[in-house]
Amino acid sequence: MRILGRHLIAELSNCDSKILDNLELLEQYLEEAVRLSGATIVRSVFHRYSPQGVSGVVVIAESHLSLHTWPEYAYAAVDFFACGESVDPYKAFNYIKDKLGSQSTQLSEIKRGLPSEADEIIDHKPAQQDPPRRVAPFS
Repeated sequence: MRILGRHLIAELSNCDSKILDNLELLEQYLEEAVRLSGATIVRSVFHRYSPQGVSGVVVIAESHLSLHTWPEYAYAAVDFFACGESVDPYKAFNYIKDKLGSQSTQLSEIKRGLPSEADEIIDHKPAQQDPPRRVAPFS
């Protein structure tokens, strides 16, 4: 595979239910997790459900970090898709796991990219090539 990025999918169980229902705190935690991973925040959007639960996404220059919570089950689903080699999604995962007080986790990593015979990491934003120059006709 020509690897563009890594996608971590985390199941966080036995978390602190009060934290899982606190939109402001969750937004703060996810943004700090992004910074710790070395990624660049573009924009955050969070929503609190009634009667409980929060969904949020932090769009990063390198892709995204998202979270969906079920306080009634003390459960959170977290995804971190990071392109390139400069971001360490495991730093974000460990920070979030600790901040949510998760006592049980399952973590999967999926390599994302283009089919290929061999694994190689490719640039997620290849250098732009200059457009072809036009040559003015002789007058």
